[in-house]
Parts: sequence; C-alpha cells; structure tokens
Amino acid sequence: MALFVILHSLAALLSLLAQCWAFDLGQSTRCVAIPHQMSVCQDVGYSEMRLPNFLGHSSLEGEVVPRSEDWRPLLQTGCHPQAKAFLCSLIAPVCLDTFIQPCRSLCVAVRTSCAPVLACQGHAWPEALDCDRFPAHDDMCLNSLPKPTRSYLLKDLPQPACQDCPAVNEFPSLKVLLDSFCLSDFVIRAKLSRRRVLSGEPEFEVEDRVEFILQGPLLPYDTNSLLQQWLLINLRCAQTLVRPGRAQLYLIAGTVQSKGTVALKHLFPWHKKDVNIAVATRKWKHHKC
Repeated sequence: MALFVILHSLAALLSLLAQCWAFDLGQSTRCVAIPHQMSVCQDVGYSEMRLPNFLGHSSLEGEVVPRSEDWRPLLQTGCHPQAKAFLCSLIAPVCLDTFIQPCRSLCVAVRTSCAPVLACQGHAWPEALDCDRFPAHDDMCLNSLPKPTRSYLLKDLPQPACQDCPAVNEFPSLKVLLDSFCLSDFVIRAKLSRRRVLSGEPEFEVEDRVEFILQGPLLPYDTNSLLQQWLLINLRCAQTLVRPGRAQLYLIAGTVQSKGTVALKHLFPWHKKDVNIAVATRKWKHHKC
C-alpha cells in the first residue's frame, strides 16, 4: 500500500509539472531558508532558496516541501551523481542576484541515467523537464561536473539495473536448486523486509549481511548495497517479491550481463521446513554441473 501511495504521488507530481512550468523570470521573488523538513535538498551547498521556484511553487508548506519528497524514491536509487543538484536547482533554486537554472548539458546527463529508472517505476521523463527548455550556454547556468576518475576496480563493479521480475519458486526440488546454481554467476542468502515507516523512507531493506553460496564476480563489501539499490530501482517488482510483515530469508540466484549489470533470475524463499534448500547449499561445494 505504501508503495502504491508513493507511485501515485509521483504520477501526480509529473502531471503537475507540465502545468506549472510557465515561470516568469521577471516576477517578484523572495529568499527563504531551506527548511529542515525538506530533506531531499539538504547539503546542496547553500542554505537559502528563491520562491517561487522554477516549477512555479510559491508555498513552502503547501507545495515545495511535500512535492520535493515525491522525488525521494528516484534520488535514492543513485541513478546519477548529480540528480540531486539538478532537481534541487529547480525545486529550491539558489538565492543569488540572478536566476541560475540548470544547464541543458546537466539535464541531458541526468535524464540519460535517470529516465530508464523512472520508466522502470512506471513513469516517463516529464515534459516539464524537457532539456531543450534549459540554457545551452554553460557559463550562465548550473553545469555538470566532470566525471570523477574511477579506479579500474570500481569501474568494473557489477551494477543494478531495471529488469523483468525474477521467478519465485516455493519449495523447489533439490534438482531444480542445483540446476539453478549451475546456470548462475552468483548465489546469495539474504534477508529482505518491507519496512513500515514514514512516507518517503525506503520501504524495502536488506537486513544483516548477505552470505555467499556462490560468490562469482560479486564483492563482499558491495553486495548488500547492490541488492538494496536493485530493490529501489525495481520498486514494482520488489512489491511483488517481498512480503509485508516479518523479514523473509531468500536464496537468490543471478547472473552478471555483458554490460556489467546484475540480473536476478530466481528467488527461493528459505522456509524453516524446506529441507531441500539446506541440502542443496551443503551439496553445492562438491556438486559437478
């Protein structure tokens, strides 16, 4: 239910953006402090914002703060390192002597990375954020930063991506389990939960440390975060896979695609009475595919 509320709220926001874009740069504006409850735009490098903002919102409590929270599910996916700067430059524009809009190049960079995530969550990139509406000259707008230099190791880390929901197999046979292991690049044991918390917080969580049955290309320090990001990107799929209530232990088998993206292929709920999963994990060390 909480996920439905988030997605419904985001859909309403995207619809409203198209109606609110007509912002007159010549209209009277005022500077206000960015409120603490506007958490998505904290730590952006400045403390005061201009109202109305570039989305036409003039009321902090009635429009700006609640609608800023609708972007949290997208920002939490980490779809682009400057997605927060881009969105906050529109939601909470910096209060200077001149209006500073995001550059077209920044919009394009964020859209390229984040539009597929929005699509995975059931939404198109909003027309109100059409990149052609932003200034093309980088000297009078918020520019994109150069891509950080990454080490060879970081560059090749497997990454989560949008995908079709993996199959869920309740009480699989021993043969099905071992065959699945043989066709997978990794097999992990993870406890997943659907959290009952305030709106705007992550609904899904990876509890405890992920354990490896077959490690493959995954790295121990990165796998918890990788699985958490996968759940955030594939929100609609996560709603189907992870049951509400107590945390559920799963055996998860998957592959790493040629582009370095992780694809989960099979989820096996690990029930206490399921002997086959326990036997399969023990036999796997000596099993020949």
